[in-house]
This record gives sequence, structure tokens and C-alpha cells, in this order.
Amino acid sequence: MTHFTEKTLKIFVGWDSREDIAWQVCRHSITRHTRGDVEIYPLKQPTLRELGLYTRTADKATTEFSITRFLTPYLAAHDGWSIFVDCDFLLSGDVTKLLDIVSSDKALYCVQHDYTPANAVKMDGKEQTTYPRKNWSSFMAFNGAHPKVKALTPAVVNSSSPAYLHRFNWLEDEDMGALDLEWNFLEGEYAKPDQMPMCVHYTNGGPWFENWQDVDFGNEWRTERDMYLASTQASEQAAE
Repeated sequence: MTHFTEKTLKIFVGWDSREDIAWQVCRHSITRHTRGDVEIYPLKQPTLRELGLYTRTADKATTEFSITRFLTPYLAAHDGWSIFVDCDFLLSGDVTKLLDIVSSDKALYCVQHDYTPANAVKMDGKEQTTYPRKNWSSFMAFNGAHPKVKALTPAVVNSSSPAYLHRFNWLEDEDMGALDLEWNFLEGEYAKPDQMPMCVHYTNGGPWFENWQDVDFGNEWRTERDMYLASTQASEQAAE
């Protein structure tokens, strides 16, 4: 296997106006555990619209980053690896370890879930939909050097159907590498393991929603949130 490494791993986190605290805590968990060189950006739809990179009409998607996630490799603008991750993730380890797993002959890596959602409703009352390859796109590692990733331009993202994008119809199956479940552990869909996975995904809803407090690894998320808030307060006091 030929491995590809890049000095800086660019990470784009989905951002939704209803879940700003989720993005902040996700970013905090990444930076707190990562020893490698990373750059982390919120994927904000309003900003992408201002830049003319996202021109789709408004839809009824569950999140504001449902489609914008596929702009990740274009925004990364390099031949290295870049990551997209939903904001409702909590990381417990160094995300740059992914670079020891990926192979340069693959266009994309993700956890290839095969499950039926346990709940009919998610987050703040949104309907839980079922479709092929559900949640595969909630954590993706893109190989910026691969020709099929380079072909994923804003024009393609803005004109293609959600199914075409989320089901990876723009790739062949052999173009995709499979990650272990710990890289996208769906809380509430799989039995809670003895040890916290690398990436916990609160796919049905997390503790930032009032009605989603009693979830697996909820205490870990709240602890990370408290550390983030404490660091923010310390920074504000230092600036005074």
C-alpha cells in the first residue's frame, strides 16, 4: 500500500445556525487532541453564497450543510487530504492518525454504514429519513490529488441531485476506502462500547438540544463544552 501524507490536514466542519455550539465543541475536541498540523474551518452556507460558490435554491434539508460538504476538496485547494465532518461529532483522539490509514489510490474514505435508523424523529423534531449509504457522507476524507475528486467542482455540486452526491454516484465503488466504525460511531444506532470511539456522531441529536440530554457519551460532550466555554472566557478576560 502506498501512503500519502500532507503537512497540513485541512478540516471543514459543517455549520448550522441552530447548532453553533456544536461546531464550537467539535472544533475544540479536534484541536485539544490533535498533535499534527491542522487547519479547521466552519462550512457556512451564507459565506459560500456570498462568494458565489454555492448557488442552489433553498431546500428542506435537515442541515444547512447538507450539500455544501461536497465543496470541501475544492475549498481545500491542494493535492493533499482534506476532511469533512458534521458538527454533531465529538473527537477523542488525534485526527491526523487518519493519514497513516489512507492510500493514494483511493479518492475518498468513509465509514460504510449498513443500518436502519432506530428513531423516526431526530434533532429538533426533524423527520429521520432512510436512504442508501445513509451517513456515509457525515465523515469523509478526500484525496485532493485524485482526478475524480478534482472533478467535484462547484458547478457539479450546484447542479447535481442530493442522491447523486450523497450516494457517491460520482465515484466507482473501487474508488472508496472503508474506515473502521470508530471514525463515525453513530450514537443511539450501535451498542455503546466500553471505550469511547475516536469520533462519536450524535446523529439523532446531541446534548445541545434540550430534549437530547440522555445520550451515550453525553457527559463527555458536556465536559468538552465546559472546557470550550472556560477557554473562551479566559481569552476574553486576557484581552480586557
